[in-house]
Amino acid sequence: MIWKSKIKRIAIATTAAALVAGTFTWSPLAQAANAASTTKAIATSSHSSNNTYTTTRLGTSAATSAAAAAKVAKLVNEQRAKAGLKPLTVDTKLQKMAQTKANDMASKGYFSHTSPTYGTPFKMMDKFGITYTYAGENIAKGQSSAAQVMKDWMNSPGHKANILKKQYTHIGVGFKNGVWVQEFIRK
Repeated sequence: MIWKSKIKRIAIATTAAALVAGTFTWSPLAQAANAASTTKAIATSSHSSNNTYTTTRLGTSAATSAAAAAKVAKLVNEQRAKAGLKPLTVDTKLQKMAQTKANDMASKGYFSHTSPTYGTPFKMMDKFGITYTYAGENIAKGQSSAAQVMKDWMNSPGHKANILKKQYTHIGVGFKNGVWVQEFIRK
């Protein structure tokens, strides 16, 4: 069996070699200067059942979604510890927003940092009453486990940079029907 997975990257202040997608980062100081340099890149990859990260497909219950999101947050903090960085705190409002974004993408069938319902991640943060001084988002689709999505994100320079960004202090993670969302902020 072949699993197809996608990760998407939109970056403000982009890197030159964006081969795989996933990051959306914003800082008030960089917004105006970097708005013109926004790029998009999409990559799809197939992974055969012989790969180490093909696992049982996750269910769709709220409990399964919450468990998958908690596992991703744990794996993020493990990666940050390996890099000598402080762990991120799971923020209740950010967690709710990330889950809402995952639900929205899954139910409406889109794969984008810009929601037809909520707009950009930053407009969505404002709608959810989330205050921040620096923020970012990673999204992915099609991975069958928290370990697989983290492996894909860590193998993507843009996603990895977001996960290991020292400026971030808080995280929220959402999962729904194969759609993964990470929200990052600095308060």
